[in-house]
Amino acid sequence: MTARARPEPRDRGQAVPLMAALLLLAMGAVVATVEIGRLLNESAAARTAADAAALAGAAEGRDAAESMVHANGGVLVSYHEEAADGAGALLVTVAVRVGRAGQTARAEQQVEWVAPE
Repeated sequence: MTARARPEPRDRGQAVPLMAALLLLAMGAVVATVEIGRLLNESAAARTAADAAALAGAAEGRDAAESMVHANGGVLVSYHEEAADGAGALLVTVAVRVGRAGQTARAEQQVEWVAPE
């Protein structure tokens, strides 16, 4: 039989601080992942609200855009209408904030006149 070397007394218990550090690192990674997920979710919601508000604004005006933003849980930061190229065309630009995320969207309303037959 071969004799095993006994560990030195000073080597005992060194795994506890290492495991504590790894546990803190893992907890930090989980918190960061959750926060990034929340921000991405808010960004997607803001994009949806901005797109819907721009389309509603181009079709029916500012009040429709505001109601669409509120229905999607956001706040209308800015609303701008301008005449676009072409006869009767209207370009609407909106900026929306949902939580910490903000998005901007544009929509164009084009009126096409067709002569009756």
